Amino acid sequence: MDAHPKILIIRLSSIGDIVLTTPIVRCIKTQIPNVQIHYLTKANNAIILNNNPYIDRIITFNGSLSETIRQLKKGNYTYVIDLHKQIRSLIIRLRLLKPSKTFNSLRVKKWLLVKWKLNKLPEKHIVDRYFETTKGLGFNIVNDGKGLDYFLADEDYISPDALPLSFQDGYIAIVVGSKHQTKQIPTDKLIQLCQGINKSIVLLGDKNDRKKAIEVENAVGARVFNACGAYNLSQASSLIANSIGVITPDTGLMHIAAALNKNTISVWGNTVPQLGMYPYFPEDSKAKVYIFEKKDLSCRPCSKLGYKECPKKHFDCMRSLDFEKIISIANDWEVMRDK
Repeated sequence: MDAHPKILIIRLSSIGDIVLTTPIVRCIKTQIPNVQIHYLTKANNAIILNNNPYIDRIITFNGSLSETIRQLKKGNYTYVIDLHKQIRSLIIRLRLLKPSKTFNSLRVKKWLLVKWKLNKLPEKHIVDRYFETTKGLGFNIVNDGKGLDYFLADEDYISPDALPLSFQDGYIAIVVGSKHQTKQIPTDKLIQLCQGINKSIVLLGDKNDRKKAIEVENAVGARVFNACGAYNLSQASSLIANSIGVITPDTGLMHIAAALNKNTISVWGNTVPQLGMYPYFPEDSKAKVYIFEKKDLSCRPCSKLGYKECPKKHFDCMRSLDFEKIISIANDWEVMRDK
């Protein structure tokens, strides 16, 4: 191997997918002497990696393949690791003319699960599949078992003192939104959760989730703090870091909660953990992690991503979950915290 190897890692989007690449980034940096790691991602996702000490340089993709390739060629990389595996990342790899490797995205097996409910997928998290990319490049990086990384910037830290007084004794964070409606917890179920949990609650999401969160806030009252759209991603992540625990659908903040090693209730709608992107915690984690899903629903999974609405109009995958059990678990977190 080159005495001073320079590795380009490609993952353009999205929040959770990028967070899931952080273990291999860390392990490459700590296990290969004198290595430099550059990371290519979309500009709006750079915030996820800005404070990662294992990355020497973040290169942002501005939408122009030709301009990006021209910039990357100046890097003279030793190896390229493609953790995106889409047409754009393939073109970049081919144009750079450097030894490269990508991962097995298991598209056919995912299609079999979604289309025919035939599960031929390996019982292996995508994080562990990412590590297989290094073998084809002549070096074998070992997973250190330390889980995901998310590094908070000091300037983005939201102190508990910045919240209303009743929240400073501890709160539970609930993630309101997701890119796809069929991953989201319905509004009436959010209200049920917030009314049943006997602790202060911070609602997290972006500006698109604010209207939904206001409806919950109006129904429940002062025990709910609506943070949707009020903070950037790192600031919202600091609210997760300070929480007792997190209730979240299958979304980027679920993976950030795992990176911050928080108690987590993961609530699944039309997608399934078998797709290999369930919460990924350190081997020695003391966090309490629960997965709620409707396993015996014949139409699930209906997509590996999600839809604007349930194709069958009933949304039973989410609506039929035991939300009273979720409330009970969340209230137990409060007892443990107060002790």
